[in-house]
Parts: sequence; C-alpha cells; structure tokens
Amino acid sequence: MTNNIIADIGGTNVRFAQVSATGISHIQKYLVADYPTIQDAIEYYMSQYSDTVFTAVCLAIAAPANNDWVDFANSHWSFSQSDLQSALNLPHLYVINDFTAVAHSLPMLTDEQLVQIGTGVQHQHGNIAVFGPGTGLGVEHLAYTADAWHTLDGEGGHVDFAPVDLIENQVWQYIYKKRGRVTAEEVISGRGIVNIYEALCEQQNHTPQYDSAAPITDSAIAGSCPICVEVLNTFCNAMGSFAGNLAINLATTGGVYIGGGIASRFIPFLQASKFRARFEAKAPISSYVKDIPTYIINEPDHGLIGAAAYLNQQLRNAL
Repeated sequence: MTNNIIADIGGTNVRFAQVSATGISHIQKYLVADYPTIQDAIEYYMSQYSDTVFTAVCLAIAAPANNDWVDFANSHWSFSQSDLQSALNLPHLYVINDFTAVAHSLPMLTDEQLVQIGTGVQHQHGNIAVFGPGTGLGVEHLAYTADAWHTLDGEGGHVDFAPVDLIENQVWQYIYKKRGRVTAEEVISGRGIVNIYEALCEQQNHTPQYDSAAPITDSAIAGSCPICVEVLNTFCNAMGSFAGNLAINLATTGGVYIGGGIASRFIPFLQASKFRARFEAKAPISSYVKDIPTYIINEPDHGLIGAAAYLNQQLRNAL
C-alpha cells in the first residue's frame, strides 16, 4: 500500500495524518516535547503503519519555511529539509508555514465549518487574510490569480503591538518592562492571555491565581472571575483591531478568518464582545472595512485539510 503523509506542527502538538484519493485518514496527535527531533516523531508515526510505503510528506510548521534550515521559535525542534528528506528516503518532501496550510484550507471549507462574526459580504476571489492565536500567532494572506489561489507568506505575528485603549496601554507597558519590544504575539496568543491577566492583576493589586491560559479562559466564560472576564474581553478587542489591520493591509474583500487553537473555544463570548466593533473602528475608512466579513474557522482539522490541498496541488504540478 502506498500513501502520503501530512502534518500540522505547532509549538506544543504535532498532528499527523495520511492523505489519499479518498481523503484524510489515520490522524494521530503527539506532544512535541516527547520527541527529541522531528525525524523521531515522523519515524514513530510511520512505524505504526509498517504495511504502508510513504512517497511524499508535507509538513506545515509553526516557523518560517523559506530556507533549508528550519528553526522552531516555540519548541526545541530544528532540522535541515534536505537532510530530513534524505534520512527518510522520500521522493517528495514539502515544508510550508502552518498558516500557508491554513490559508489553503479556506477554499475547501464549507459554510458549516465557519462561523461569521458580524456583518459583511464576501467577494468571490477577493483577497483573504487568516490569523490564528495559539502557542504563537500565525498570519497569512491568500490571493487569487488566473489559475489558482496563491499564498503570501510572512511573519505577521511579530509585528509591533499597537495599544488602542488605556487597558491595552497598561498591558503594553507591563510586557515592555518584562521583554522590551512588544509584538502582537505577546498579546494575541496563549501566553498573551497570561500576559494580559498578569498586567491587570498588577494594575488592580490582585494576586494572580492562574499561570496558564486555559483556566483564565474557563473562568472568563463561566463568569466566575471579574478580572478573567476583563482579560478575555481585552483579548477579543485586540484581535478585532489586529484583524482590521490585516484587512486594510491587503484589501481583503474575501474576508478575514480566525484559525488557531484558542478562539474556537469561546465563540459565543467572541460574538458578544467588541471584536467586530474594533475591527470596524478604522476611521477615516470605517465604511470600507465595514463591508469586509470576518469568520471563525470551526473545523479542528483545518490545518491538515490545507496541508493536503497544498500537497495534492504540488504533486499534480510535478507530473
């Protein structure tokens, strides 16, 4: 039996799957910390299917993928693409940014896999932006040409964070004292939620009770901690402003999409927040942004779907 492998690799988890003419199957999730190298993780996955010959692999990674040497910013993994292909004895190895994969998933998703936040109407073949808070903050744009959709790579999560209100200014000052430069990723990510929480606790002379994003988010959703509610509202507000900036950057009349592993956990909270108001608060061109739709990707396998779409496209072009 012959098959191909796709992987969605973040700073914390790696998800492998197989892709064939019938779709995606054999999804397995591992912790990055459990494997010394990416090769170890791939070989372990392959060993679970000893009756299968793998001829192509596409790795969607939470790191820049434009050079042979790949160094993950949010984990201990690093590797040479050419050495990895040789070590695994693969005819085809493709390494792409994880948000390149997310972007390629968007034309494949159905209305049932998306939740629209606010108003706006999508223009067919209009430019698209997608970002996703997770361990870090991934960003990608997608543009349509005469033959197909093409991604525009970048590291948008590392742009400077621009506070919009007094609370965000307090958060900016707190992070600046700790780290110096304040990037969007330091606010709009899992650790960003913790940074916001610690900043507000310090400002309100409150002893922090949590040191990770999950309990802060859970407490906010339950309404059991006023500071946590304020944290999650601040997080949603910052996402709205950031999404509006992406829309302006490339005239994303095809929409702005939110992926990643965080926002989909609190969709009702996000819908009730000021996310959309902050998205549209772009005077003097608010009326321009107001027409652009925003969506949450409500499909846990969207990274794998995009990696499969990218791999299939590349293999077709290689024929």
